[in-house]
Amino acid sequence: MTIPLPHRRRPGCRRPSRLLARLAIAGALALMTGTAYAAPAAPAVVPFLAGGDISLLTREEQFGQLYRDNGQPKDLLEIFKSHGANCMRLRLWVDPKGTDIYVSDLAYTMALGKRIKQAGLYFLLDIHYSDSWADPGKQTKPAAWAKLSVDKLRRTVHDYTRDVIAAMRVGGAMPDMVQIGNEVSAGMLWPEGKDYGPGHDFKNFGAFLKAGIQGVKDGSGDLPTPPIMIHIDKGGDWEGTRWFFDNLRAQGVNFDIIGESYYPFFHGPMSQLKTTLENAAARYGKPIVVVETGFAYRADGRDGDKPVNYPRTPEGQRQFLHDLMATVRATPGGLGRGVIYWAPEWIPVKGLQGSWNGTTLFDDDGNALPGLAELSAAETAR
Repeated sequence: MTIPLPHRRRPGCRRPSRLLARLAIAGALALMTGTAYAAPAAPAVVPFLAGGDISLLTREEQFGQLYRDNGQPKDLLEIFKSHGANCMRLRLWVDPKGTDIYVSDLAYTMALGKRIKQAGLYFLLDIHYSDSWADPGKQTKPAAWAKLSVDKLRRTVHDYTRDVIAAMRVGGAMPDMVQIGNEVSAGMLWPEGKDYGPGHDFKNFGAFLKAGIQGVKDGSGDLPTPPIMIHIDKGGDWEGTRWFFDNLRAQGVNFDIIGESYYPFFHGPMSQLKTTLENAAARYGKPIVVVETGFAYRADGRDGDKPVNYPRTPEGQRQFLHDLMATVRATPGGLGRGVIYWAPEWIPVKGLQGSWNGTTLFDDDGNALPGLAELSAAETAR
């Protein structure tokens, strides 16, 4: 069965001298690439994040799925930690139907988020502002918000976000980072918040983002506000990335981290990602996380419209991740700050529809694949 894809369609303070040197590198790079450059504010302090979006973990376990490392059944979070991962990402839908794989409501996500926190891992919350999948091809408003005016939508985005963060704070699942929207290259809450095409309004979209960001701040209470990520699907497209974030900057949207999706079978060779990372670091001076990625370990894995330079084998998947980690770490100014693998746990299980079709980091029997070891937050690349 066809499952919606994520395209189409995660330290310590650095010494001032080191930061200044990195900003100087960024400025020089901007001159070389011909991009406009204004010295940005000091970037947010973000550890290098490595891990996965494991939103379906609880659901898989409810249907009896086990995960193994070296043949031994283990908690999936412990498997990731033992290989050097430090961050897990979860999506949140407003009011999913609650059946099959459509279960990522507040209660479900809070429970799994608390488990992530108790495991000592960094928790990245991805708020979709939809009842189901949101991506560049669809940004459908929650059914309960369908008839709201633009002003009421803005206030609802704020209040919903505030209440989510407050509930998670009280419930022991306070996120360490929050995405306002998922792959919002084309805006969110369509049609009012669509950012291109006939009737588009980047101003509305910017207002919705600001409302969500303020909601995170207001829901955090006495705790520090988590860093805010804005996530698009343009990892292999520097011009598209520049168009989006220049427009966002023009709207005065204040955020901390750039999130990019990069799937080689959709976005092209890694050289294009390298160009995007280098230019975005120079132009915006913000940490950048490849917050969604994936590559098949077998021939029937996901295919897009771009040729790939790696074999669809376990070793090919491992080599892809090795090279991706190295590419992100090489971003000028130390601004490449992480790689998050999308749905590494979503293997076929009886009773649930779909899977991440041979593109997971575990085989169909739940055995960890070699590529998992590449998702290490350690500063020394494997």
